[in-house]
Amino acid sequence: MATGSTMHTFDVQLADMDRGVYDDYSLRVARHPSETDAYMLTRVLAYGLEFTEGITFGGGISQTDEPAVLVRDLTGSTTAWIEVGAPDAERLHYGSRLAERTVVYTHRDPAKVMAPWADKRIHRSEDLRVFSFDPGFVDSAAPLLARRNTMTLTVTEQVLYLDLNGTTLTTAIHEHRLG
Repeated sequence: MATGSTMHTFDVQLADMDRGVYDDYSLRVARHPSETDAYMLTRVLAYGLEFTEGITFGGGISQTDEPAVLVRDLTGSTTAWIEVGAPDAERLHYGSRLAERTVVYTHRDPAKVMAPWADKRIHRSEDLRVFSFDPGFVDSAAPLLARRNTMTLTVTEQVLYLDLNGTTLTTAIHEHRLG
């Protein structure tokens, strides 16, 4: 945990009907002072939407060789490189060389996030997926965050139903590809 980080806990109930993943889990999330609530919430959502055996948060801002979220198999090999926000093309290139699957979850305008990647070298760029939410969704949910949070994530037909501390919000999960 970085100096000055604020700890947040999340008790999560996940029902991802699209992937057939159902689980209850608790997360302790260290929020770095330079990290916005919107970014932290997007990290937590990415974790839930990618939830599988071996998933973990990356080392954070101090670990430049790890993404926000990653998945490792039993041998320790990285199988999924999951970025949050607006990573640069070099990070995506690096991650897609290490992992079988590379994805980005963003709370920003996906066209603006992807524009700087044009004409940049990204390994297996045709396989890269960018996921975004309806405009304003994360900004509406971020003020609901507390130090201790209860969260229910329900996904069906690419629609996310989020209950965060007793308030329910809904968004489509939009998938974008390069090219």
